Amino acid sequence: MGMITGDWLEALKPEFRKPYYGKLFAFVKNEYDTKQIFPPADDIFNAFHLTPLKEVKVVILGQDPYHNEGQAHGLCFSVKPDVKIPPSLVNIYKELHEDLGCYIPNNGYLEKWAKQGVLLLNTVLTVQAHAAFSHRGKGWEEFTDAAIRILDEQDRPMVFILWGRPAQMKKSMLHNPAHLILEAAHPSPLSADKGFFGSRPFSKTNAYLEENGLIPIDWQIENI
Repeated sequence: MGMITGDWLEALKPEFRKPYYGKLFAFVKNEYDTKQIFPPADDIFNAFHLTPLKEVKVVILGQDPYHNEGQAHGLCFSVKPDVKIPPSLVNIYKELHEDLGCYIPNNGYLEKWAKQGVLLLNTVLTVQAHAAFSHRGKGWEEFTDAAIRILDEQDRPMVFILWGRPAQMKKSMLHNPAHLILEAAHPSPLSADKGFFGSRPFSKTNAYLEENGLIPIDWQIENI
């Protein structure tokens, strides 16, 4: 299992000493030793590595990682450059096109967002191959809830984008008036027509950042 580094390590250090984390670590290690688990172990904490706490401007919450071969690499909704774009991300790109006019790229690699301060955080960070939600309820939620609380404590402008009911359930943890919360249906094909399309999260996020003197996000993912 990879290690968290940088300012997130300092912020999350108390979690590593709690009993639940010891059990979670042992469970995850055994899963990697005995089964096919995604993402690769060194990629588990990529969201934290690519978006240091001090640089977070936007938080997008996902659920658990993609569970098919080669997809997950530690950023919610993102896939590696040579992997087919998953349906939810196809819909995210459609909304981005309608909202800001960005062209729809030929890949689903969202590292560019992460490096601009968009924390792409799943609430569960590992999954067994071809078994969605298989690592739910094992302790990851407690760990990522701690990260969400830390983010809420940052007294600077920040946008939380909550798509779908599981993400919206985290709203009760967010109390900071410096933060903007945007809610909409999940971009999944099952629910995108129920309020995701037309929600304009990208332009609303950038407007809020600019109002508060921050550089907006360049949401355009380029073709490879």
